[in-house]
Amino acid sequence: MTREAPLEKTKFGLTPATKGWFALNLKDAAWHANEEYGCWAGLEAEDRDDQLGVNVHVLQPGQPACKYHAESQTESFLVLSGEAMLIVEGEERPLKQWDFVHCPPGVHHLFVGSGAGPCAILMIGTRAEGSTLRYPVEPLAAKVGGSSSEDTSDPKVAYAGRGPIEEVASPWPLGD
Repeated sequence: MTREAPLEKTKFGLTPATKGWFALNLKDAAWHANEEYGCWAGLEAEDRDDQLGVNVHVLQPGQPACKYHAESQTESFLVLSGEAMLIVEGEERPLKQWDFVHCPPGVHHLFVGSGAGPCAILMIGTRAEGSTLRYPVEPLAAKVGGSSSEDTSDPKVAYAGRGPIEEVASPWPLGD
């Protein structure tokens, strides 16, 4: 029988302390933020061996979620609130609440907040040992600070110069 993971209290919220099942409200979760890339709640234990990664990412208008990239694993996304621009395979696609995006392995993509207020996106990705990433140079993504300066598979190179990631209080509700 799988045990319940205890929730550990941090300065700004709760996070699963170990592997196991858990139930957690996003308002109570520990969130992280970076000035360039928004804020997010990673809904998994640090010492995970799960086959699935899940987070909710909140972006302000014009803010990219990360660097334009492709993974060797499947990822799927659901816009929970607000609006976003998806840059996928070098093309822009506007997204609104309840739009779903599925990216099989190898699909290059980036989400950028758009509209008049914050955008919340549920992000789900498979995890496997030996997974790879690719960060190509992408002109559309570069316009919003979401492109690596060089084609690389090294996240340290892609995110060179990124500011610190800090623990923050939940942004929920998003002003709705």
